Amino acid sequence: MKTGFSAATLAVALALLSPLAAADEASPSLSLTPVVEDPVYTSEDMARLAQLDNGIIVQGADLDTPDGYTSGFRLTAGYSPYRLPQFDLGAELTYRTSDEVPLSMAGESLLMNTTSVGGSLVAGVRLGHLGLYAKTGFAEWNGDPLEPGESARLATAGTSRVNGFGARLDFPSVSGQLEFEEIDAPSMQHLNQLTASLHIPF
Repeated sequence: MKTGFSAATLAVALALLSPLAAADEASPSLSLTPVVEDPVYTSEDMARLAQLDNGIIVQGADLDTPDGYTSGFRLTAGYSPYRLPQFDLGAELTYRTSDEVPLSMAGESLLMNTTSVGGSLVAGVRLGHLGLYAKTGFAEWNGDPLEPGESARLATAGTSRVNGFGARLDFPSVSGQLEFEEIDAPSMQHLNQLTASLHIPF
């Protein structure tokens, strides 16, 4: 009697558990922190440092110019509004230092060390595979000529506006980005950049 009752109970339990197990296999796994696409204004070489529960993505990358004079880093924090997922909003912090940059100022050539710290607000929009973005902000900078004497009067420091815009094209097999950034200061002309990149994942 007990054996028959135990067997019947086990059969009923297995019958009840089987649909639950099948449902678990069919349903996708859920995560407390949703996976969010990188903002349109970030480049492929930027590492994702953190993704906060509120959807903000923090990314960073080292900076250097092709001429080898400048190095530094860039840190961005951005998110897509919940009701407007095709838009990206964010902020950018940039630090750059340059050593012995050849410049021409006030009719004379000189070498100058420069340092700049800037912050910008960034906004982008996704149009299918194409993304467009623009940024604006300010940079605190200073430049120190290396030559003594009369060129010392050109030692400068100040705050200038930073403007930039760019476009990003994303496909599964290839992505490209084009960006222009300008600091409105004669001493910082070497930091004005037009960059283009092409990434082919494999």
